[in-house]
Amino acid sequence: MADNEADKAVAGNGAKKQQTLNVLAQYVKDLSFESPGAPNSLRPREQAPGINITVNVGANPLSEKEFDVNITLNAKAGFDKDVLFNVELVYGGVFRIEGFPQEHMLPILFIECPRLLFPFARQIIADATRNGGFPPLMLDPIDFAQMFQRKLAEDQARAKVQVS
Repeated sequence: MADNEADKAVAGNGAKKQQTLNVLAQYVKDLSFESPGAPNSLRPREQAPGINITVNVGANPLSEKEFDVNITLNAKAGFDKDVLFNVELVYGGVFRIEGFPQEHMLPILFIECPRLLFPFARQIIADATRNGGFPPLMLDPIDFAQMFQRKLAEDQARAKVQVS
């Protein structure tokens, strides 16, 4: 059986370092729901509104092993020129991450941590839109790995342009 790099991580006393990813806290940092045209915006319509959704992920170290990871979700529903609703959520989590090689830290922070937070953020968005008088907005699952790869590619392209 082949050893992988994670198995090769050894603590100073010769024991293997255990890899751990713990959620220490989850919280709503910012939540806003606006329905500027209410109550007119609540009337039934022939067509479904257009909904524009944006997602961003940010991470900040709190200590050597603890990190604050935030998902920012914005959903804006409109019909013609009218805004039916606009909901914004910044949902965060504090994570303790130990025993992983340094090259694994960015994927853990920008893929795994948001993947753990997303179901809770999705429910908050659904509740906010339902409580605002609209059907609950059930966000589709997000491929955080693809989002991370796209961001890396954009950053590399930007770096090449700046060097030239």
